[in-house]
Formats: sequence, C-alpha cells, structure tokens
Amino acid sequence: MRPRRATAAAILPQPRPQPRPQPRPPSTTLGSPGRRLTAGLLGVGMLLSVLGARLVELQGLDGSAYAARAAKQRERTVELIAARGAILDRNGAALAMSVDARLVFADQLLIRPADALSVAAELGPLLGLPVATLAPKLVAHGRKDNRYVVLARGLTPSAGRRVAELKVPGIGVAAEPRRLYPNGNLAGNLLGWVGRDGVAHAGFERWQRALLTGRNGELVAEVGHNGRPIPSGQHLERDPVPGQDLQLTIDRDIQWKAQQAIAAQVTATGAVNGSVIVMDPHTGEVLAMATAPTVDPNDPAAAPFDDRWNRPLTDVYEPGSVNKVITAAAGLELNAFNPQTPFTIPPTLRLAGKTFHDAETHGVERLTFAGVLAKSSNIGTILASQRIGAQRLYGFLRSFGFGQPSGLGLPGESRGILPPADQWNGTQQYTIPFGQGLSVTAMQVASVYATVANDGVRVTPTLVRGSIGANGELRPAAPPSSRRVISVRTARQLRDMLEAVTGVEGTAPKARIAGYRVAGKTGTAQRVDSACHCYRGYTASFVGFAPADRPQLLVAVVLQNPVRGHFGGSVAAPVFHDVMTFALETREIPPTGTRPPVVRLTDP
Repeated sequence: MRPRRATAAAILPQPRPQPRPQPRPPSTTLGSPGRRLTAGLLGVGMLLSVLGARLVELQGLDGSAYAARAAKQRERTVELIAARGAILDRNGAALAMSVDARLVFADQLLIRPADALSVAAELGPLLGLPVATLAPKLVAHGRKDNRYVVLARGLTPSAGRRVAELKVPGIGVAAEPRRLYPNGNLAGNLLGWVGRDGVAHAGFERWQRALLTGRNGELVAEVGHNGRPIPSGQHLERDPVPGQDLQLTIDRDIQWKAQQAIAAQVTATGAVNGSVIVMDPHTGEVLAMATAPTVDPNDPAAAPFDDRWNRPLTDVYEPGSVNKVITAAAGLELNAFNPQTPFTIPPTLRLAGKTFHDAETHGVERLTFAGVLAKSSNIGTILASQRIGAQRLYGFLRSFGFGQPSGLGLPGESRGILPPADQWNGTQQYTIPFGQGLSVTAMQVASVYATVANDGVRVTPTLVRGSIGANGELRPAAPPSSRRVISVRTARQLRDMLEAVTGVEGTAPKARIAGYRVAGKTGTAQRVDSACHCYRGYTASFVGFAPADRPQLLVAVVLQNPVRGHFGGSVAAPVFHDVMTFALETREIPPTGTRPPVVRLTDP
C-alpha cells in the first residue's frame, strides 16, 4: 500500500506555550521633578527620532529584504518519502515490499534544554529507546538549532499515532515507508536488504536501487509566530514519485525447496556452507539461487557477516571433476577423440615430478573416453588433455565463461581465477583439465552445463523478467545475449556421456529420478584452506539437467567441506535429486518417454 501524502498540520511539531511576561516595577529617578520631566521629554524626543529614521529605512530601503527574510523564517520544509518499488517473483508473489510506517523527529528550536529529560522519558517507551540515548538528540550542543533530527524510523502507524497523541512540543511524526520481506529469509542473500535509513545494502536491492528507489517529494509550509501551520501558506513543492515494481525470474516455490534441501544437507554432512542454483538453460533465467546458512533481510544483523554473502556468486572454489566436461568438449570439438576412443588407464601416472591417481585404487583399466568421463578418471582425463594442448584448452575454458563474470550483473560477483595458459606451472597443465589449479563460482559452473544442455549455445544468465507498468502489465526486460560455444553435435555427444554418469556404472546413481532421463557430473575437489595455505577438506558438487534428451531444467549443487561424507555422488547428488524432482513437478514438465542410448564405457 502506498503511504498517504502527509500534510503540514499532521507532521509539524507544535510549540511549547511560553510564560506570560510579568509587569516590570516602577523605576526610581534621582533629581527634582522639573529636571526629571525635561530629561524625560528630551529622551522621548530622541527615541522617536531614532525610531522614525529606522522606520523610514525599513519601509523604504530594506523593506523587501526584511519581508523575504521573515517569510523564510516562517517556512518549514518536510521531505515526503517516495514508496520503494516492490520486488516480485516470476508469478507475481511479493519478495520485498514497502509498507506504511512512521518516522519521529524533533525540532530542537522548540524544545528547551531544561525539558529534554522529561520529553525523553515520555517518548522513550514508545520509541524503544533509553532516555540516555534520546535526550541528547533533543537539544543543540554548541551549534545552531536543528529543525529536523530523526529520532526513530520504521514505527507502525499505531505507534506513530500514540506519539502524536502525546502532543509533545517540538516532536513531529511523518509518514515514511518501511521495507518488508514477507517470506523471511527466502532468497535473503539474493535480495539484499534496505536499512532503516533507506539505504540499500547488497544484492538485488542495491543493484537495482536506481529503479526501485523512486524520487522523494517535498512539502513546504508557513507557520505563524506560535509555530502552527498557516493553512493558506502551505504548498507542495514536489510530488513524490514511487519506485518501479520489478519482477524477477525467481520462482518462490522452487527457491523455498532449494533452501530447505541445501540447509538440511549442510546440517546432515556438517558442511561449512552449501549452494543451489536452478536455471532454465534455454532462456538463461535463474529460477532459484539458494545458500545455507542464510540471512533474513528483515534483520540482517542477526546473521554472522560471512552468511550475508550471496555465495553462488561471491565464493570461489576449485571445481574438481565437474570441470572435466570442458576438457571433453574441447577434445570432441577438435576431433582429438570421440566417445568410443579407447584409453589405457594405469594405476598411477608420474608427470612433472608429481604422482597422479584416481579417487579409487585400481589396476590397469581399459576405458572408452565415455568411460573416462562416467567413472571420473583423473588419469584418463590427463591423457585425453595431452591430445588438446594447454593453449587450446584455455581458449575453451574462457569461451565457456571461466575467468570472467557470468553476466548476471549482481554486485560482488567474482570472476574466479583462471591464469593464462602461458602462466600454467609444471603441474597445472595436468591438474586444470580435471579441475584443480583454477577457481570458479557456482554460477559459472551452472552456466557451463546450461550451455551443454542448450545444444552448445551459451545464454547469459538473467534474474530480471521486467518491470510492472502503472497499468499492472509486465514490460519485459531486454533478452539476454547468447553465443555459440560448441557445435550441436558435440553438445549431444556430451549429453549422452553425462547421462551415463547417473547410470549403474557411473559415479552418481543417487541423482536418478524415476521416469526421467537425467544427465550430470559429480565433483570431489580438494579444498584450499586459507589458514594453512594448503589443501585441507573437500568441495563436493553435482550439476546436471533433465530430461537428458530434451533438457528443460538445470540444477547445480555445491557443499563446502562436508565431514560426514565428501564425494559429490554421495552428498551433493541427493540434493540435486530432491530439488530437480520438485522443480519438474512445479513446472509440470513430463518425462519424454524415450529410452537412453547405450554408451559403452569399457574397451574390450
């Protein structure tokens, strides 16, 4: 609801009645009566002459200037706060809105210093402020009186009415909208918040503050010598212009499920934190962006500072095996190998003075490249990358979006860390192909898999569907940019191989959803610990899409440093399963009814 326009009579403080002047006692004059009379007449004459001259000066010379100054002194200016635009989900449900509230202010010119403590004692209980805090704000301290000192913000209309009913001289009440987040912590890290001072902090609130804030108005009123408004003298200097309502791509229900699922898994695994992203790979629309622990924008100070960040955009980590899809894409696109190219995988591999091994101990294996990807072999990926070369692999990493912002536009987003190929050290040329030695955000990884799901075309991720016009209709935002990264053929080969990851022989059977074909990739990466500047702990992840043969939705899951299980297939894939199942049902996406292709993983 938009706040009603305030009037001068409603918001201007009333003056304290002044004591009536007492009559002065008669003066005593020495000397004879005649001398006193003569002196008195001379004094009166001189006084009349001075007053006459001053009157001529006032009327003739300075009359206009004094009149203007007097009029200016009678004016009071009050800011009329514009209502901030609402933030809506894709279906029109409010995620952030402005509600009617009251501001209480003081006019120090109308409050005597001797009355400050008593006034503070009257107001304190209604404003929720101690007398010791309130009293110093009521009087000037070695400076000119301030006509407008804000004492409290965000009061309910009923609380503001109780303050007004006290009729305390020098205390005024004005309408000022208050920001409310009706769903509590839902999408709190994404939305950001607006402080009691009206300043937007972080997230969408800060990013789109120019459109959401609107323009404040101004009311100017003339008051008489008693401080009361003169009805004929008040006028509206500038009407407030409300901010625009904006509609996001977020689906409130899917966002709720994503937050519930990741919060439960963070608790179950003892992880430091976790993130979930849900996207439409064809449009780039982000349907959910969740993190746990989270923040309630109604009370952001209650959350630890680190939990107020939008981690899917701000936190970087080494991606591990989810990065192998880019190595696969590069090799397929360059015809360096195909899904059935055989690779002999030794138990270990010694390169650049370092011994490489796979997550599980094994003897010599003969796998197809599809098997290398499905079983997430580090050694097989290194051998495949040697057919590509560091410089060409770097080009594909950049083309998929690593080392640069995703294009979403939110403040605080990291570009990750991707050194140029000519700066890779002796081991990075072997570790980067399987996801160690570079750092990314969850949003960047989600965009890579969305590109594969979208037949090789990268669509810039987006959060804004459009703005709501005065007629209540949606004005769509400009469509996001897109560009081809890999061919349709390569993308579909990757999808078939990624579908094998969720099969019986793959690393993520827990990601499977009954009736649907699901494709994706696990990641289990060593985690950089800034305290010791070493690897300690793990980042577990799973990112995938469904239906695999006709992708409609993508879900990316990241868990940082889980201690009760740490493999992506065991701790992240179940979150993917829960969120994707819910999202498919919510979006009413049916199974395709097709059968998955037979992908040979081993070489006889």
